[in-house]
Amino acid sequence: MKSSFLNSSHNSVVRKILELPRWFKTIIIMTSDYLMLVLSFWLSLSLRNNQIYIPTLETQFLILIGPFLALPVFYFFGLYQSIIRYSNERSLFIIVIASSIYTILWFCIVLLSGAVSQPYDFLFINWLITIFFVNGTRTLAKWILRQSSGKNVHALIYGAGSAGIQLLSAMKHSPEINIKGFLDDDHSMHGRYIETKKVFDPKKIDQLIRKEKITEVLIAIPSAKRNTTRKIFNSLKKYPLIIRTLPSLNDMAQGRISISDLKKIKIEDLLKRPVREPNQKLLSMNIKSKNVLVTGAGGSIGSELCRQIVRLEPKLLVAFELSEYALYMIERELLSMNLGTKIIPVLCDAKDQARLEKVLNTYEIDTVYHAAAYKHVPMVERNTISGIETNIFGTFSCIKASVNSGVKNFVFISTDKAVRPTNIMGATKRFAELILQSFPHNHSDELKQKITKISIVRFGNVLGSSGSVIPLFRKQIEEGGPVTVTDPKIIRYFMTIHEAAQLVIQAGAMASDNDIFVLDMGEPVGVFELAKDMIRLSGMSLKDSENPNGEVEIIFTGLRPGEKLYEELLIDDDVQPTEHKKIMIAKDNGISWDILSDHILNLEKSLEYDDQHKIREIFLATVTGFKPEKEISDNLYLSKDSK
Repeated sequence: MKSSFLNSSHNSVVRKILELPRWFKTIIIMTSDYLMLVLSFWLSLSLRNNQIYIPTLETQFLILIGPFLALPVFYFFGLYQSIIRYSNERSLFIIVIASSIYTILWFCIVLLSGAVSQPYDFLFINWLITIFFVNGTRTLAKWILRQSSGKNVHALIYGAGSAGIQLLSAMKHSPEINIKGFLDDDHSMHGRYIETKKVFDPKKIDQLIRKEKITEVLIAIPSAKRNTTRKIFNSLKKYPLIIRTLPSLNDMAQGRISISDLKKIKIEDLLKRPVREPNQKLLSMNIKSKNVLVTGAGGSIGSELCRQIVRLEPKLLVAFELSEYALYMIERELLSMNLGTKIIPVLCDAKDQARLEKVLNTYEIDTVYHAAAYKHVPMVERNTISGIETNIFGTFSCIKASVNSGVKNFVFISTDKAVRPTNIMGATKRFAELILQSFPHNHSDELKQKITKISIVRFGNVLGSSGSVIPLFRKQIEEGGPVTVTDPKIIRYFMTIHEAAQLVIQAGAMASDNDIFVLDMGEPVGVFELAKDMIRLSGMSLKDSENPNGEVEIIFTGLRPGEKLYEELLIDDDVQPTEHKKIMIAKDNGISWDILSDHILNLEKSLEYDDQHKIREIFLATVTGFKPEKEISDNLYLSKDSK
């Protein structure tokens, strides 16, 4: 308690000194230098005579007046313009030069005055003591100020290589962070020192956190692969630490590293698998020098598809979008990329088959990527009719328009929620898959050879997409919490939006017979663990029973309507490989077109009469594993009967 009070008082005094006007602080430094020079002169004479020197009136005058010679010399060399807190080796060099000039001037005065006979040894002694006192007072002041400048963040640098050493140099004068040492996996480095900082074994991190009060780890291995960074993070995330990582080597090419260059580790690094590398041949196959159309071009997946497509040099790209604002934003972004591709923005609903067909014919479209959909589970659960109209009949209109217009490739973006769904959104996406699986069988054998090739791409949650959990958690953490998780046991497959778009493009290039493509998603991620990791990465502590004084709390809200604890990618466990080792074909059985077409007609009638019970019956009859948690009629929408 006493120590805390003294530290607080000390910090308060130092803060007041730092807040003083610059001119006032300069006077304090000059006064200090004057007193040190007087002391140096007297001490030099005492050492030369090997006894305490008692000055005469003449020498007393010299001792008190002479040091005034040093002040203009020191001023000329900039010693009163520099900031003591950030002084370095160069400051010592300047002090040596300035003190040498001052000592020579002093020597001339003393020699001429005759106060000291043959003062050659005095000259050398005074020169050494002057440097010692002038530099010593500045070193002491720097140490005191830095101890009290809010440097309460104690950090370790992970990586004792060249990047780590550069980072240490950049951090030396940081008022925020105090580097306590290095961590490195190289056993030969353990116990060694780099610029007075010891290199520790990462296995000792627990001891260091307790002993040195470590709160941050700065990963300085910019050349490390994502797998290496992820392993380091996974080894550290169980501790109450903020983890930051250096930019790439390209960002460091000029050798300029500052604290602002340290960025918090990306949430993508939490994927429990490496990011999938694309097959460049597959990426270009259906796009390069071709005419391409993307529905839902302003959405999360649709907009990323557009970005990737224009980089693959299509002849033209039609951005087909219902939202005026979303279309405006993606058009502006694509044009700003200045890649030479002709961009055609079309403001229209994907359900408008006639208009879509006209666009497909006008621009002679070769490949269609159908990304337009309503995907937010609770929202579709409460707006059943709109979900069915867009996700099912919007897809039906798109495939009919594509076939009628002679489009060569049609790629449909589905979801893992289509597998044994417990919600309306998943059921609508699976029903749309069934249409695409069966639709070609409605044509003669001769026409089947010419018909549009259809592929269905099914993947998990996309990190950072609209409505996904990542931006929600970020916003809640920024607001100080609480972070809302539906259930502590809920798990999800995640992929980056970049991966998702590349998967869609590559799968479309491999289409042969209305195939459903799935990605090897690796290990599922626990959403509760993801929330805890994001809190730590945001520089805050988790508030729970073990740490009641934490900053951000996680609360459980219960599963939402239609939500389940885990998602699947396969209805049947039967898959076959493709030429891309991380993309597989799911052999999920469809429904014959004769049977499905009757269900489509019944579904249209159900929408016309808003017959929710009939809609439920149709889904139960067609969608394998559909298990709604409650009657569709219980959903929170306004039916015609309730108006």
